[in-house]
Amino acid sequence: MCCLFLVAALLGPRFLGFIWWLADPVRWGTTFPEPLFGLVGWLVVPWTTLAYVFTLPGGVVGLDWVLIAAALVVDLGTNGGGVFNRDRRVEWRDR
Repeated sequence: MCCLFLVAALLGPRFLGFIWWLADPVRWGTTFPEPLFGLVGWLVVPWTTLAYVFTLPGGVVGLDWVLIAAALVVDLGTNGGGVFNRDRRVEWRDR
């Protein structure tokens, strides 16, 4: 069950971003005039990239920053969540 959650957390936002890009490439092109930035964001911080694409056409103001910050926290938790349990994993391997 844990592995299924991990796969969904890692691949879910990337798949959603890819489908959204296929459905509305103009919005993505407007958000990221340089496609390299969109690609790197899609690979490294996908939730933040999705939140940014969602909020940018109307301008990022007010509570939009809260949405982007929350997406960044989710990305950091997904990418770096193993840091908190690293000590337990190292002890387990040493036994």
